[in-house]
Amino acid sequence: MSAAPAAAGETTARAEPGSLYVVATPIGNLRDLTLRAIDILASVDIIAAEDTRVTSTLLARHGIATRPRALHRHNEARQADALVDALAAGRSIALVSDAGTPAISDPGARLVRAAREAGHRVVPIPGASAVAAAISAAGLAAERFAFVGFLPAQAKARRELLETIASWPLALVFYEAPHRIADTLAELAAALDGGRRLTVARELTKMFETIATMPLGEGPAWVAADANRSRGEFVLVVDAPQGDAGAVATSAEADRLLRALLGELPPARAARVVAAVSGQPRDALYARALALQSTMRRRD
Repeated sequence: MSAAPAAAGETTARAEPGSLYVVATPIGNLRDLTLRAIDILASVDIIAAEDTRVTSTLLARHGIATRPRALHRHNEARQADALVDALAAGRSIALVSDAGTPAISDPGARLVRAAREAGHRVVPIPGASAVAAAISAAGLAAERFAFVGFLPAQAKARRELLETIASWPLALVFYEAPHRIADTLAELAAALDGGRRLTVARELTKMFETIATMPLGEGPAWVAADANRSRGEFVLVVDAPQGDAGAVATSAEADRLLRALLGELPPARAARVVAAVSGQPRDALYARALALQSTMRRRD
């Protein structure tokens, strides 16, 4: 039976020989697995999984006995060749990650590329998406967004990327892990203008899901206010620059004055002084002062 979109009255889909299925799995709530995904996982010959333990739990919940095969960052190059050979032999394969859609900040792109280059059919089986979920709950003013994913681990590369995208007239979407969330928020506030609107989406679809919106410059303080806020997996959505607020981020003179004053004054007073001198908006300067203060503290 074809795995193409179901016709009227058709209730199940089956995997076809020689096809690779890229299957989205739940990002937290196990009920967020589509019926079509269950059909495909139950009918493929091979399931390639980022973590076989995580996938085995999901499969057992749905009565699927197939034992998953490991495909992760450390073995993908080697496994991709073997899996393409399996496709050539007429076997069907489902590719899954621990959560969400494979090959989006997760392993899988190499296998997908190899399967396509070998002429095999690649079929996306859509489902839960942390990016889509976060954006849908953010209430963006921007009409367009760019998915950045995880920032580079190296400080120089991270700084250069942020400098490149700071002026883009788009919302920006990032992934982040708990051990880096505080540092990342401080860097984003310093590089992108603390007055931009931030939505922090934490532990989406899980028991302790949290979605909070604030000026970007207040992000580090928000996380620091409660130890629980730095736990879990994060999607950070930074709305596009609004009006003249971006001018504050690119004003070297405003930054210089704020840094000098923050050594002696609290952020609110420093912002008032710079606003009086420069004529720039006090609210935007205050958000910038918060971001700079957080960055200065981390360097000390």
